[in-house]
Amino acid sequence: MKVLMINGSPRKNGNTSVALREIENIFSESGVEFETIQIGNQDIRGCIACGSCFKNGRCVFNDIVNEIAKKFEEADGLVVASPVYYASANPTLVALLDRLFYSTGFDKTMKVGASVVCARRGGCSATFDELNKFFTISGMPIVSSQYWNSVHGREKGEAELDEEGLQTMRILAKNMIFLMKSIALGKEQFGLPEKEPWTPTHFIR
Repeated sequence: MKVLMINGSPRKNGNTSVALREIENIFSESGVEFETIQIGNQDIRGCIACGSCFKNGRCVFNDIVNEIAKKFEEADGLVVASPVYYASANPTLVALLDRLFYSTGFDKTMKVGASVVCARRGGCSATFDELNKFFTISGMPIVSSQYWNSVHGREKGEAELDEEGLQTMRILAKNMIFLMKSIALGKEQFGLPEKEPWTPTHFIR
């Protein structure tokens, strides 16, 4: 099993990293291969809807998005983590995800997705919903836990005090491992669900 983890926080070793470390520890104990990439402190521009990716199979802006695309294709699961900015994800992370999901043509069906959010107080559930939409439009099962996948803390390291949040992360990691293994067994025995040709329906002519 291989998992790609994207940390959307601009702060190294901040509270978002605290949450991801709980997941990483479970993965390490269980022999799951993982890589964590921090992108919140990078200069990543948004999608300009140029359509070049349909012809070239990659984003026209040759930056970390294209590097992550290769790792995403090889992964069984994807964890996306973000601090909360005005009840939304870090815009740098959203720019990356917009381009990553739009420019990659490989089949994401049954790759497992998990989102993790961190806030001082509010906005977690809205950000959680925002990130999950990237998975649900791509045929990716979402991993749940004992609560919405969130931790709380303001100052650096305060999330270490959120015992329930950290427990939620550990259970999330265990559930993700179970789901990835179960899907691997299912694919081996039954294959992937049969697809229908896409039927685009436009409401404005």
